[in-house]
Amino acid sequence: MKQRNKMKKALAVCTALLMLACSLSACGGASKEGAKASSTLSGKLSLAGSTSMEKLCEAMSESFMNANPDVTVTVEYTGSSAGVESLLQGSVDVGNASRKLKDGETEKGAVENVVAIDGIAVITDKANTVSNLTTEQLADIYTGAVRNWSELGGADEAIVVIGREAGSGTRGAFEELLKVEDACRYAQELDSTGAVLAKTAATPGAIGYISLDAVDASVQCLSLNGVAAAEETIAAGEYPLSRPFVMATAGEVSAQNELVQAWFAYLASEEGQQIIQGVGLILPRTAG
Repeated sequence: MKQRNKMKKALAVCTALLMLACSLSACGGASKEGAKASSTLSGKLSLAGSTSMEKLCEAMSESFMNANPDVTVTVEYTGSSAGVESLLQGSVDVGNASRKLKDGETEKGAVENVVAIDGIAVITDKANTVSNLTTEQLADIYTGAVRNWSELGGADEAIVVIGREAGSGTRGAFEELLKVEDACRYAQELDSTGAVLAKTAATPGAIGYISLDAVDASVQCLSLNGVAAAEETIAAGEYPLSRPFVMATAGEVSAQNELVQAWFAYLASEEGQQIIQGVGLILPRTAG
């Protein structure tokens, strides 16, 4: 009898332990599912606009999608004006512009969200012996008042003036900062940062302008007013050509869907700020 009672007690204990283990397993599974459902973003986020912002957008998109595996970010590099127009038409979530928004764009509902500050570098082919220009000399080059490098202390060589196409944010900012809007005389107008870089590098006597973060060893980067184009001089306000990188939204960010709000929160996070600085851009004053 005693042996039978012991067996019953042992069976009861085993049954209780088994039920407890199943209960804990079920609770744990529910907890994990609940956490996943409440914290994981999903869906598609679309951006379009400035070609100068490609390096930033590619780095930020990759990092954001790694952090949110169920999200797909797509970016089209169509130029600043086209990007803002796509935003206003409702075909993308964010319009990228490498310039301040125009009055006509904000009047239609576009909101300017400055995410970084970029310098506009003035570049020549590497054989050019001129290494510094004043902003007045640069304006004279682009308006056609100066047409030969010998007038600036360089070789007797015609200046080939290269720039971006109408509607480019880089062109708009460059001409506005130099106060030469609608007065430039371009030999060639190209439709991307990469095209300006490649053409300037390959053309004797050429001069062009591109985003500072796109400068590479194929070209010479000129100083302006004796100040080199560099992150430090831009942050200090010493370099004369700088412009905002804008990610425009149709209305305030707080009024956007969860995915767009998460994108901007990521931009403002420590990781996002490190990415901005990692691609050679300056944090806007409001961000740090």
